[in-house]
Amino acid sequence: MAQDRARKGANRPQPPSRPPLVAFDFDGTITTRDSFTAFLRWRAGPVRYGLGLLRLLPGVIAYLFHRDRGRIKAEAVAEFLSGLTVPELEADAEAFAAERAPSLLRPDALAAWRRWRAEGARLVIVSASPSFLVAPFAEKLGADRLLATELAVDATGVVRGAFATPNCRGPEKVARLRAAFGDDAVLKAAYGDTSGDREMLAMAEIKGFQVFKAKP
Repeated sequence: MAQDRARKGANRPQPPSRPPLVAFDFDGTITTRDSFTAFLRWRAGPVRYGLGLLRLLPGVIAYLFHRDRGRIKAEAVAEFLSGLTVPELEADAEAFAAERAPSLLRPDALAAWRRWRAEGARLVIVSASPSFLVAPFAEKLGADRLLATELAVDATGVVRGAFATPNCRGPEKVARLRAAFGDDAVLKAAYGDTSGDREMLAMAEIKGFQVFKAKP
């Protein structure tokens, strides 16, 4: 009877296996440099950007002691983006991506992305940069999911210079992946380029640390 049960179990339809999950950091991995800094410079122009950096100098000095990247990034949001509406930011991000994507995206990272896509993998971008900025790139690439830092807005939809989520870096990348894909989520591969990606890379079978070097 045990053999009969085993035979019936073998004949029972098995649930389909889920496609492999592959995570890419964005800045420095898919791109050649920090996209948020590039966006702020692009949007503000050289004079306004320079003046803004001067006003941020006390925060930069304080960062040398507290080492909180999310804090200094929030100060940059307050300096350069405070008072803008979400539609304004999204429109600017679309224009930035259309103009700068050819000079920002690494050809070898794009080739790896396409290889995984051809293998049927689910592709997710996990970035510390604000989601509004990365979203046009993620959409163009056909990402299955974008996990990034979210800006806080007030009741009227205006940016006030804070974040609605923790800075999506280090352990927060793992927390966001677990929240999105389950506590038992396993990455087939992960790609990153800084210490802020190490926890995410530790989840992966294939750990791609600083593997992309090509420039457009």
